[in-house]
Amino acid sequence: MKALQPTFFLFVFVPLVKSAPPIQQESPKFDEYDTGVTIGSLSQEENDMLSKDIRKDGRNDSLDFALRLQGDDSELSVRPTKDTNLPTCLLCVCLSGSVYCEEIDIEAVPPLPKETAYLYARFNKIKRIAVSDFADITTLRRIDFSGNMIEEIEDGAFSKLLLLEELSLAENRLVKLPVLPPKLTTFNANQNKIKSRGIKANAFKKLTNLAYLYLGHNALESVPLNLPESLRILHLQHNNITTINDDTFCKSNNTRYVRTRMDEIRMEGNPIQLAKHVNAFSCLRTLPVGTYY
Repeated sequence: MKALQPTFFLFVFVPLVKSAPPIQQESPKFDEYDTGVTIGSLSQEENDMLSKDIRKDGRNDSLDFALRLQGDDSELSVRPTKDTNLPTCLLCVCLSGSVYCEEIDIEAVPPLPKETAYLYARFNKIKRIAVSDFADITTLRRIDFSGNMIEEIEDGAFSKLLLLEELSLAENRLVKLPVLPPKLTTFNANQNKIKSRGIKANAFKKLTNLAYLYLGHNALESVPLNLPESLRILHLQHNNITTINDDTFCKSNNTRYVRTRMDEIRMEGNPIQLAKHVNAFSCLRTLPVGTYY
């Protein structure tokens, strides 16, 4: 009887035991990430490689890196600007009537917004200024072209700038001066290649507001004629000035004449002995800075 018990147990219970079905692992669904990549369109090899990039925390390093790159590119491609309708304001900075185009290697004067009052275009590669550059911009009060490569300025380029008060053409390659607008108070043409024949006899005569005139480090052989009474500061240092006459600053036919507004004249670095021309300074309150021996 005891021998039959194990046999009976196996006969009754073994058929009731079924093997458990194998556990099936679901592959991760990558299409839940908003990556712009359709996983179903990838090959099996690409799918396997993408699966390997999934970290334990559920993030995909490769896709995250690509998205970061896309974000960086989009930020760089959009540059803040005051007025996106104007090409100049995409390249330069336009702010409250001022245009700043400094050190951006432009080779010509850019088109300006119509109410531009101040233009700063220093240290570029501008070689020429044309009449058309300022034909429609009558509101300009200050222009700074310092540190360019300007060799030519068309006649009349500044003729319509009736409000222009300050003009700088310093550190260029000019050999002659253009016709200057009538209301200038400051004109800077230091460090060019201007010779005396490049300045017309009446170039400054009608500039009755001109107070500051800078012509240092050029190739002038003489002091410009007909300097206006309004002049306060005159820089002529480091030229080739060899002569000066009694009417350069004063009036030889009027011994009582005094140039009251003139505060400073610099003439050092010229091949001239100022002591030989003392009568030329008789109307000045202070003697020019230069060589007297």
